[in-house]
Amino acid sequence: QDQVMESGGGSVQAGGSLKLSCVMHGIPFSSRCMGWFRQAPGKEREAVASMYTDGGHENYADPVKGRFTISRDPAKKMVYLQMNSLKPEDTALYSCAASPWITGGDKCYLEEYYIHWGQGTQVTVSS
Repeated sequence: QDQVMESGGGSVQAGGSLKLSCVMHGIPFSSRCMGWFRQAPGKEREAVASMYTDGGHENYADPVKGRFTISRDPAKKMVYLQMNSLKPEDTALYSCAASPWITGGDKCYLEEYYIHWGQGTQVTVSS
């Protein structure tokens, strides 16, 4: 079964850090967009960070630039989201997603390209 699964969420105080992990099962790792998205209660889902699994094309939403870092480990078929200097407004359900095979990663920031979605991991930041 093709799927992605997230882990690593939790509760932290403002200023703290968390590292989210996303593993792909049944999906070839190469030549895909991988993205992290989040949805806070009462708000629409928004893109947080994305990258191309062959390397490059990292993209970050303005609210997380300089604080979050997306990275990958092709050998483990995993993508990570390192979140530093967390703020209460970062509280949300964070989901990982993968696109189908795609040539080039210049559009990895577009949610419409993603078809495999994880169930999400909750991140709660207290003030």
